[in-house]
Amino acid sequence: MTSKISEGVTITAETFYQPEYSNPVNSEYMFAYRITIQNSNIFPVQLLSRHWYIFDSDGSKREVQGDGVVGIQPVINPQAKYQYISGCNLRTDMGSMYGDYTFKNLHNKKEFHVSIPSFEMIVPFKLN
Repeated sequence: MTSKISEGVTITAETFYQPEYSNPVNSEYMFAYRITIQNSNIFPVQLLSRHWYIFDSDGSKREVQGDGVVGIQPVINPQAKYQYISGCNLRTDMGSMYGDYTFKNLHNKKEFHVSIPSFEMIVPFKLN
């Protein structure tokens, strides 16, 4: 698990290898990740968009951008948390992701960016 605080928002990421959705023979490795977003500000925020950088251990890189997360743009009140689970497929048995979210301060309507900490995705047998 990894965490990072920026702009009064804490992002925590946790990953899980998904062997039932993976096929190592075909270089297909599926991971789930759980993101927890905690708003420590005194104002509500709305998550508008995401921007991910995804790396396989063979050096390949992908970028993913889009509105919201898992199809929604959640509002997170002061001192509240929002959590979601999503997934990422890799072509290698190890990789990593990091990125940022764009939020809106719902009091003054200004947008700001929050860093998503880098986290690793490693199949369990690589850790032995």
